[in-house]
Parts: sequence; structure tokens; C-alpha cells
Amino acid sequence: MKKLTWSALVALTSMTATSGAWAQDVAAGKTSFNKCLACHAIGEGAKNKVGPVLNGLDGRKSGTIEGYSYSEANKNSGITWGKDVFLEYIKEPKAKIPGTKMVFAGIKNEKEANDLWAYIASFDKDGKQK
Repeated sequence: MKKLTWSALVALTSMTATSGAWAQDVAAGKTSFNKCLACHAIGEGAKNKVGPVLNGLDGRKSGTIEGYSYSEANKNSGITWGKDVFLEYIKEPKAKIPGTKMVFAGIKNEKEANDLWAYIASFDKDGKQK
């Protein structure tokens, strides 16, 4: 019985730590998103800027936001955005999509890139946080 109680406590603590880490990742990602604000918007009421709105990025096909003028490279990339693709892209955008209009040196720090993804992925297509 003692062993079962201990196992349950460990599992509960692990789940709490994971959800706490998620909140910290999103908060850190929001801070990191400041690097993106000059070109991108996110959240309710977001509008295309120099770059497209990033609401609902997770699962979205590249080059499909209405009203944004994408490069042919972006429209024809065949990319569907998800965590792995984003993490590869954000390291060096021009290497992932040669010919993209995105002028950004990239984020090489893996933790920062993961935090940024956690923040961006927390918005649905309508700009509401999930």
C-alpha cells in the first residue's frame, strides 16, 4: 500500500511539474516573440504586417493566410507548420525555405525556439489562446 501511495504521489508531482513547465515555456515564448513583433502579429484582432499573422500556425499550410502576399518559395514549399518544422525553420529561415521574403537571422538557442513555439502554438486561428 505504501508503494502504491508513493507511486501516485510521484505521478501527481510529475504532472504538476509538467504543467508548470508548460506555463513557463509559454511565458518565456511571449518574451521571445518580441523579436517577431516588428513583422508579425498574433492574438485577437491581429493583422498582417510585413509578415503574415501567426494565429493558428500549428497545422496550417505555408503560404495560405488570406490577404498576405507570400513569396513563391513560401507558397510552393509544401510545408505544413508543426513543432518540428517550425524549430528547423526558425534556426535559419532562408536555409529551410530558400527564396523566402523573411529577413531574420534566426533563433539558434533550442530552449528559446521551443518556448517561442509553445507561445505561438497556444493561439488558435481566431487569435484566442487555447
